[in-house]
Amino acid sequence: MPKIKKSRKSTSSESDSGPEDRNPPPNKKSKATSSSKKDTGGGGDGPTTWTLEKLRQVRINEFRGRKMVDIREHYEKNGEILPGKKGISLSIQQWKTLLELADEITQAVEN
Repeated sequence: MPKIKKSRKSTSSESDSGPEDRNPPPNKKSKATSSSKKDTGGGGDGPTTWTLEKLRQVRINEFRGRKMVDIREHYEKNGEILPGKKGISLSIQQWKTLLELADEITQAVEN
């Protein structure tokens, strides 16, 4: 049995004239990062950022309520230092395990 097409009345709101009638995506808001912190924390707990090289830094960050040791390359944009994609975040347990293995790793590197 053939389908019966219902006639639609075309209104101006139904026409798709392209992207100009769509809502533009909202602007992304920049997040406040720990990059604004200097070498001392606000609570007097000592430094929260250590510099390995010019833009390679070790930081203590909190992610989803867990403290992480973040070893990362940073980049400069508009005079602000921001974390880059290259790096690793270690949980406290992973960090402690790495420290336990540090002597063995150093020996392997030197040989």
